[in-house]
Parts: sequence; C-alpha cells; structure tokens
Amino acid sequence: MCRHLAYLGPPVTLASLLIEPEHSLYEQSWAPADMRGGGSVNADGFGIGWYPEGDAAVSGGPVRYRRDVPIWTDENLPGLSGAIRSGAVVAAVRNGTVGMPYGLSAVAPFTSGHWLFSHNGRIPGWPDTTLKLAEQLPVADLLSLDAPTDSVFLWTLIARRLDDGVPPADAVAEVVHDVEAAAPGSRLNILLTDGEQLVATAWTHSLHVRRTEDSVTVASEPFGSDGWSAVPDHSLLVATATTLQLTPMEGRE
Repeated sequence: MCRHLAYLGPPVTLASLLIEPEHSLYEQSWAPADMRGGGSVNADGFGIGWYPEGDAAVSGGPVRYRRDVPIWTDENLPGLSGAIRSGAVVAAVRNGTVGMPYGLSAVAPFTSGHWLFSHNGRIPGWPDTTLKLAEQLPVADLLSLDAPTDSVFLWTLIARRLDDGVPPADAVAEVVHDVEAAAPGSRLNILLTDGEQLVATAWTHSLHVRRTEDSVTVASEPFGSDGWSAVPDHSLLVATATTLQLTPMEGRE
C-alpha cells in the first residue's frame, strides 16, 4: 500500500508537513507503521500537490511535483519543500502493487482541473473485477488513462461524476460502494480536495485526523505532535480548514 496525507489551513511550508515532523511522510516511506500486509516500504515514487497561496479556487489550479524514485533520493526536495508554502496540500509516497506498471504517471496525487486526488489501497482482481464499472466510462476516458492502474481507474470514475455535477462527497461515496460491490475486500482510502474542501474515506485501511482551530490534517499514519484521532473504518470525512464531519458509509449509496 501507499502512505498519504492532506492538509487544509493557514499556509505552512511543505517541509513542515512532509519532512520535519517526527515520523513524517518522508520517514514513512522507509519505516511505515501500519501497512496491514500491503508491503513494507514505499519506494516506488512520491508526489506533492499544492495550491499557491491565495489561489486555492481560481484559475490555474494546483501545482504538482512528482518523481518515480524513492523520496529520500531526491536531493532537491528538502530545499524546495522548505521554500514553498501553501494552505492546501496533498502528498503521497507509493508502494506499487505487483503486476501494475511503475513510472511517473502512476504516482499520486492525480489531478483534473482544480482537483487533487490520492488513493491508498488496492482493488483485488483489477481490471477483471471492474469491467462492468468500466462500461460507465466513455471510451475516450479509458483510452486516455494516465496509467493503467487501479488508482487511476478509481480517480477516473470519480472525476467523471464530478464533471457531471455530482457533489464531491456523493461522488466519492458512490464510487467506493460500486467498487466494493464489484471487488469485495477492496482497500479504498481516498483523499480528494479542490483546495477549500477535503473529502476522505477510511475503507479497510488506516486513516487518522488532527484538528486545530484553523486547520485539519488527514494522514495514513500520525506524525509530529499529539492530537490525532483514528478515523473509524468505513467512514466518510468531509472537512474545511475550520469544519469537520464524519459519517458512517454503510447505507450511504
């Protein structure tokens, strides 16, 4: 599996989220604490997506920095992450699923328009188990997948709903239920943001949340200071920098 995080709040340096804290995402790349049988190291690439200060919801959208190498091998990252500030960030380190392709295009976060998306988990039996779901998508969408992986396919299903005007929380919940029905036992921890609102799921994998008066951080594993709470399994989290709502996903279609 992978490790990922999302942050909404006052602008902070990327380094203060990714590198500097104790058990940071940087450290989790080689020493994760809760992979739940999904590998032991996240060395198949990393990605960071952020919204420039004051530009979370206007033209231009998010900026991404992705590499298909272990995060600890990027000598430029410490300097870059210390110099860049943002109030909305999604980042991930990848542990590729056996049998799926590697490379830059397979590394989260993925993006479309103002959205950033990350998936921690796997869809068992993909692609065969999801052929019926693939029929929902226009052929052009399938032929233009960034990478032939379960995560990119999952993102394409959600992005199509967003393009059709489905509210973000509903789009995520619908796809999670559809994928679980098609491929039982899927691990579907999702992060989705437009820089102002964050939607996340805990679905058969670890997820934690930390709130302050003016920020929210969601991560696969706690890092840095105290104040973290485990998100119950099969839960949907919807948050802004100052609000947080957690609801069970059972019964929500």
